[in-house]
Amino acid sequence: MTTKPTLLVLAAGMGSRYGGLKQMDPMGPNGETVLDYSVFDAIRAGFGRVVFIIREDFADAFKDSVGSRFADKIDVDYVFQKLDDLPEGHSIPEGRVKPWGTAHAIRAARHAVTEPFAVVNADDFYGHDAYVRAADFFKGLPDGDQASMAMVGYPLENTLSDHGHVNRGICQTDSAGNLSKVEEYLNIERESDGTVRGNALDGSRREIPDGTPVSMNFWAFGPAFFGQLEEAFTRFLAESGTELKSECYIPTVVDHLIHGGNAHCTVLKTTSPWFGVTYPDDKPFVVASIRKLIDAGEYPEKLS
Repeated sequence: MTTKPTLLVLAAGMGSRYGGLKQMDPMGPNGETVLDYSVFDAIRAGFGRVVFIIREDFADAFKDSVGSRFADKIDVDYVFQKLDDLPEGHSIPEGRVKPWGTAHAIRAARHAVTEPFAVVNADDFYGHDAYVRAADFFKGLPDGDQASMAMVGYPLENTLSDHGHVNRGICQTDSAGNLSKVEEYLNIERESDGTVRGNALDGSRREIPDGTPVSMNFWAFGPAFFGQLEEAFTRFLAESGTELKSECYIPTVVDHLIHGGNAHCTVLKTTSPWFGVTYPDDKPFVVASIRKLIDAGEYPEKLS
């Protein structure tokens, strides 16, 4: 691959009052946010553009408060996740107010991104090595490759919160290190007996062993993925589109593609730590973790 990849940032869940939101809460020693570190890592790993997926209702505020921070560092673009942006023949069911999940969010960029791209959450810290692994994957991706994708995987126990439950894409890999199954689990937490459990999509409560690789929504796709996503999202709407709170998750889409023989997904193991602010009480840990990485020379004291 010769074209620089794009970083696609899922930020439609952010609101308009940034001062009190976790995504724009200062975590670094000079007021840096988690998103500042993400873009910094992407730039030094060789990404050429960042595209923010946001909502139209706070577009101006977002561009002024967030996008402007990166305008002189990397090419910045925006796309909007709209509730009524649906495939032909489908419409919003009466009473639906919530967007359709991460698959719907990524689909919003289908006309703006024609090069290989990585997907990350706006409020997660993924670490420098994770971006390097994704960039190296893209370098080895043949032009026109229709089937290859990748996921940066983290050990489950390194992604839990001490302050409440979390949602994760629980993964299984084959002997070659490729993803063989991924399923979105909800309400994952370590329970009083020390065992980690979560709710599978069928509603059952299941044990999840420590060491299980999980998806933290750091994906690497070729542009052909948008066509695959369109088919998957259209199928989802036909099956679940009338439900008022149904969501189409990227792990579910990838899992379906793998089992249909239409994709293979490399699991990229990373030495980077992952952390995020799911709950207010998570912030001190994130601040301390960033401080430790700065002291270890992973990041400058002040991001330029």
